[in-house]
Amino acid sequence: MKKIILTAFLIFSFVAISLAATADSSASTIAMNEFKQEIKSGKKIVILDVRSRDELTGSLGKIDGSINIPINELESRLPELNKYKNEEIRVISRSGIPSKLAVEMLRNHGFNAANVIGGMMAFRRGD
Repeated sequence: MKKIILTAFLIFSFVAISLAATADSSASTIAMNEFKQEIKSGKKIVILDVRSRDELTGSLGKIDGSINIPINELESRLPELNKYKNEEIRVISRSGIPSKLAVEMLRNHGFNAANVIGGMMAFRRGD
């Protein structure tokens, strides 16, 4: 009987932790169609592009009005973003993976940031 209770408790704990992680993850991402709608509607958002300077001049280009701070410089340049602490920040990279790491860093420092799923590749594809 104790083994059954322990097993049930472990399963319940695992499910609760998984649900919490999923909820937190979804709160820190934004789908491409929502992101494009925010831009189109003129919603006040800050767009942070964490690609390297070389990537900005490539075929994917950059989004007008975006701020560029490469992911490898982000931690040391966080003070530059303090004026945006009360605003919604949308973080974009080439594919959406480096920007996910940037969002984690920003959220750990009290910023309201969300990762743009798919990155600039999806933005240019029209996703």
